[in-house]
Amino acid sequence: MIVYVISVLLIMTAILLIYYWIDFFLRKGVQVTQEEGYIKFQKAFPVADMWAAVCALLGAFGLLTEQNYGLLFSLLAASSLIFLALIDITFNAENKLYHLVGTSNEMKLELAGNIWFLSVGIVLIIYVWTKMAIY
Repeated sequence: MIVYVISVLLIMTAILLIYYWIDFFLRKGVQVTQEEGYIKFQKAFPVADMWAAVCALLGAFGLLTEQNYGLLFSLLAASSLIFLALIDITFNAENKLYHLVGTSNEMKLELAGNIWFLSVGIVLIIYVWTKMAIY
């Protein structure tokens, strides 16, 4: 049962990452600000986020089909998600963007994403660790 929950978390995470970038470039509804520094910073992320999304999807598929690569790609997704979240959190904190949470729906979404990626990353690491044979 837990493998299905983990797989759903991975698939949802991939969908969220893909949705974010489609919205960012087409609708611009997720952009917290139009400041040049923010836009340039965000535009550095799509390739890395797609790597995380691909790892998440491969992890989910591997887990659901009981393939060994499921654990590997789940762990790769976990590490990628935590890294991406920490970089984003650092940027948001240094640029005082979290102060906008009370007035900006975009920043609320950003905060939710930061929490989601950190949480899912940690859950994935714990799950994979319990499934790995430690020698």
